[in-house]
Amino acid sequence: MAMRWSNLFIPTLRDAPADAEAASHKLLVRGGFIRQLHAGHYSLLPLGLKVHDKVAGIVRHEMNAIGGQEFLLPAMHPASIWRESGRWEVMGDEMFRLEDRKGAELALGMTHEEVFTSLALEISSYKALPQIWYQIQWKFRDEPRPKSGLLRVREFAMKDSYSFDVDRAGLDRSFDLHHHAYVRIFDRLALPAIPVEASSGAMGGSGSTEFMVPSNAGEDDVIRCPTGDYAANLERATSMLPPIADRTELVDLTRLATPGIRTIAALGEIEHGAPAVHQIKTMVMVLDGEITLALVRGDHQLNIQKLLDATGTTELRPATPEETVEHLGASPGSLGAVRVEGIRIIADEILRGRVGLTTGANEDDWHYTGVSVERDIAVDQWADLRNVSAGEACPNCGAGLELVRCIESGHIFKLGTKYSEALGATVLDPDGKNVPLVMGSYGIGIGRAVAAIAETHHDDHGLIWPVSVAPYEVVITIVSMKDDASVAVAESLYADLRARGIDVLLDDRRARAGVKFADAELIGVPYRVTVGPKALADGEVEFTDRADGESSRVTCQAITDLVAGAVVSAR
Repeated sequence: MAMRWSNLFIPTLRDAPADAEAASHKLLVRGGFIRQLHAGHYSLLPLGLKVHDKVAGIVRHEMNAIGGQEFLLPAMHPASIWRESGRWEVMGDEMFRLEDRKGAELALGMTHEEVFTSLALEISSYKALPQIWYQIQWKFRDEPRPKSGLLRVREFAMKDSYSFDVDRAGLDRSFDLHHHAYVRIFDRLALPAIPVEASSGAMGGSGSTEFMVPSNAGEDDVIRCPTGDYAANLERATSMLPPIADRTELVDLTRLATPGIRTIAALGEIEHGAPAVHQIKTMVMVLDGEITLALVRGDHQLNIQKLLDATGTTELRPATPEETVEHLGASPGSLGAVRVEGIRIIADEILRGRVGLTTGANEDDWHYTGVSVERDIAVDQWADLRNVSAGEACPNCGAGLELVRCIESGHIFKLGTKYSEALGATVLDPDGKNVPLVMGSYGIGIGRAVAAIAETHHDDHGLIWPVSVAPYEVVITIVSMKDDASVAVAESLYADLRARGIDVLLDDRRARAGVKFADAELIGVPYRVTVGPKALADGEVEFTDRADGESSRVTCQAITDLVAGAVVSAR
């Protein structure tokens, strides 16, 4: 196929969409890579599809390298298989659901644990294990607020892979294989991904790791140590806190009148009040329909995912004001767990053993002081519930932690036997005993990776694609199509580079040189060779590296070797 700009559909735009906030969204639209059909659904134009395919190719190569076998599974699933796993209700409104003409309930696949597990029913013996199966397939999620171009969409291509082993040791090996493969993938994509401890959420399982790319366009917060010895999603992060000296003089539970006091800060300012570190913050939550009190220290914030993970809750929401008054007898600002009975109480570990605290008395305008947690509060469960904050001490080395906004670019899970037990996928182990398959699940969003690369590699002029995923590796720009000598040299170089397997684009448009240069920078081609009469008079062309903007004169005889060498070494 001739790769001549004059024949290609590359609809570059001067201006970005008015609603575009993320740099990747602006530049992928302006560069003619994507177009929105409706909210959360994008068409990949020829340039966008080339990048998308190159990202998928790298992912596929590294999956094959660890023994992965590629499948292609249906995108539409029967409700029955999701009911077997118990996730038909868990997935809630994010699942696209429909009925066929016979009234059968169906869903568009959000992920494929259930379908792959159903195929694993045909594995009968441990001798066939381990197995690593994967696909690159479209997924559908009814995202309530799609935004940021390809970063948050409702329809997207994803590489999802699944490992099947006879025991936990096998799962650990498969998990490590995927971890190393992901490190190689993100290195080849030129993404500075940070592996972090993460919550498994609705996926379940014993552990998971996210690969997070630092970016202001991200929606996840990562806590990391600047020394590099600790990193975790905010939903799993821990830290070392300095010890707090209890107010041991306050040993008797005492009612304190607090008219009009409704906030932690206000309570710290009144006479006989208490600083936030000596207060208990009480949140009234509804966990799977059950009123529950979640307690954290007054200066801390409750992390909802930690509460979900600690309790195994499927549905969680704050209680309404009416529910709060009904169960506790007071409004927010005067709430507490002292002497509360018949309501589940979950407390953050940092409160364990504390005395001399202050909390609401469950009567408007009244608080308790002298609270001893062990004596006065019937805690049902202790858990890590609080958000870690920047500056707190690393749990490994004590250095001050950093908070980094990131794009989640990959996630790997140790599922264990959750799905194999639910669907009856068992094998005979070496002792002849029937045991459930031990599974792992591993995902990378292809389109999200494209957007993450664009977020990471751009400047004020446009995209700067790494050679490994660039839609074209080199663009040959003819300054003037009226100059026969320039056209002849450019055509010859174009043919030579194509013969060497270089993905080259010939800009043969009858447009001003400035327009051509601007478009080449906008779409982010890594290398540009400019052929024009001025340099040709000296037997030279101009070679420009998009990444640093540096240009140099090169003889016509040397340019082919230079370009081919630069491309091959950067692939």
